[in-house]
Amino acid sequence: MHLSIISPVYQAETVLQELIDRIRQALKGITESYEIILVEDASPDNSWDKIEELAAIYPEIRGIKLSRNFGQHYAITAGLDAARGDWMVVMDCDLQDRPEEIPNLYQEAQKGYDVVLARRETRKDTFLKKFSSKLFYRTLAWLTGSQQDERIANFGIYQRKVVDEIIGMRESIRYFPTMVKWVGFRQTSLPVEHAENGDRGSAYNFKKLFNLALDIMLAYSDKPIRLTVKLGLGVAFTGFLFALYTLYRFLHGDIIVAGYASLIISIWMLTGFLLVTLGMVGLYIGKTFEGVKNRPIYIVEKRVGVQG
Repeated sequence: MHLSIISPVYQAETVLQELIDRIRQALKGITESYEIILVEDASPDNSWDKIEELAAIYPEIRGIKLSRNFGQHYAITAGLDAARGDWMVVMDCDLQDRPEEIPNLYQEAQKGYDVVLARRETRKDTFLKKFSSKLFYRTLAWLTGSQQDERIANFGIYQRKVVDEIIGMRESIRYFPTMVKWVGFRQTSLPVEHAENGDRGSAYNFKKLFNLALDIMLAYSDKPIRLTVKLGLGVAFTGFLFALYTLYRFLHGDIIVAGYASLIISIWMLTGFLLVTLGMVGLYIGKTFEGVKNRPIYIVEKRVGVQG
């Protein structure tokens, strides 16, 4: 198998036929040895029924249905685990990642690159989505100490040896772009056209984005713990200076009765700081606890169109 196309599917019943048609058309000039893997992530619509219908028509289609909604990056992992291609393309199902760009990514990869990432020069998203994405990636870059580009997401082509290393990383928190960056190899990016999303909207609401950001922060950075230590040292140093100032005033007779206000302020500040510290440490311990359970990253309920 020369090429595998992997697409996580969520609320895509109305676009799957067009997605398959455009992928098949785009691959005509590349190879006839390919597979299209659609991973249905417990979508609330009839996406799985549509995948079964398409798999009965096109032998190159393979469908994987997850037992519940695990999330986009877990669905990508399920597709990568099942893929057999020497090269693999990961793309979203909403057609904002244009299948017509696959030949360009493939040609660039033939120049000796192991990874070619699609760089969306002009994003066709709402202002709020673009703003939140930029804020998310800049925060992630600051936390992880690595360069992040909000124009680059999952869309790209990856050589088998790169994917083998990624799927060998079985940690419970998955974020595909960061994993790609971590494994290294020879990587580049290629400017691509980004399509409109139409009226489908985003599968990510604020709660999902917040939880994703929190998971990534806990999985790929210890900076919050380091910041907590620095803040603790700052509070301790400030308290020491305040104690010296209070002692100075006491020795000079300026203080007869200890101030109620300063006592209350100190208690609230220190108690709040301790609670924040305990909460931060608790989050890391909780994620560690999840990891040592060694549960499967995802669970497959059904498969369709699996070729021997």
